[in-house]
Amino acid sequence: MALPAQDERTLPAVVLDGLDRQPLDHSLAALQTLIDQHGHVIVVYSRAVPPAVDQRLRTVRSLLESDRIALFQPDLPPLGIAVLARQLRQLASCDLSPGVLASAGRLLTHYLHAGALLGSVARLDRVPVGLKSHAKSWVPGSQFAVLAHPQPQLVRIAPDATLAGPEFATSMLVARGQLQSDWVSGALATSWRIQGLREAPLPAESAEWWGTSKLIEFCTFLPDLSVLYQLVTSVRQNICHWCGIDVIGDRCVFCSATAPVAPVPELQQQREHQHQLPAG
Repeated sequence: MALPAQDERTLPAVVLDGLDRQPLDHSLAALQTLIDQHGHVIVVYSRAVPPAVDQRLRTVRSLLESDRIALFQPDLPPLGIAVLARQLRQLASCDLSPGVLASAGRLLTHYLHAGALLGSVARLDRVPVGLKSHAKSWVPGSQFAVLAHPQPQLVRIAPDATLAGPEFATSMLVARGQLQSDWVSGALATSWRIQGLREAPLPAESAEWWGTSKLIEFCTFLPDLSVLYQLVTSVRQNICHWCGIDVIGDRCVFCSATAPVAPVPELQQQREHQHQLPAG
């Protein structure tokens, strides 16, 4: 799901729809066109998409023999994926290199709190659920608050029910499914001291991800572009030893190369000393 722009600088999203249903040459042409237009492409998609979609993306990347396509599939619920993609679209208007921008996705996931209010957890398999909660889910009228990220948590809705929230000021996005409740926009938003709340359509993958269509999905995030930019630029940048692109972190999101393990200083000194010894 492509969310509306957060501000006037947010770049538009390109939705790659129907990858698992269209001919391969159409997918190849679509990605090649994007590379020609923008130089690099960052594909952000949910782990709830059909396996054929993931396979098609990897096939296209391989056939194009391109290290300018980054496939990013974070372990977030669908609404969290949409929020993260919009934050990257915000940052795309700044003076960040493609490698740093793509690497920023992993960093920004740490500042998202994503969950849902569910009418049942009987089919929820992406968040640890105890047998007791499963049993209670069959009681008519039961509702459960589930936090999937950053730390899994599940509570049954009661007057004193709450979830562990962010320790910094955030905004909240809410997407309503087939569940009627004001708990998210009321009690939860109040306890988390949310500074701004907006609603969005429910992503197409949400019902499958959460195991029910009776849900209200939510995600908190940092909305200010200047804060996002400061977070990303405050992290030390490295140069990928394989493709030469600037990245943050220990893994290049374009060529998938990991940073070589640096030798232990003492061992390095010993090796240098051995090289300096005259041959006997």
